[in-house]
Amino acid sequence: ILSKKGVIILPDIYANAGGVTVSYFEWVQNIQGFLWDEEKVNRELKKYMTKAFKNIKSMCKSNNCDLRMGAFTLGLDRVARATLLRGWEA
Repeated sequence: ILSKKGVIILPDIYANAGGVTVSYFEWVQNIQGFLWDEEKVNRELKKYMTKAFKNIKSMCKSNNCDLRMGAFTLGLDRVARATLLRGWEA
């Protein structure tokens, strides 16, 4: 219903990615013994989330689909590519 009304609906995988990404940043800081200030965390998060959204939108344009299907397709494409690169062909 919302989609038919032109409301942009972010895919759940994208909406949850911010917290996961910041957790990754914390892990990297712990391993390397660094401490980022809030400004750097926000700057890096914005960079990664913006790139991810652009990648999803690009997938939507090339497959003529909504954001949910674009995110899903992008994820499957990445898994398939990684599988081939590792030599795990079926």
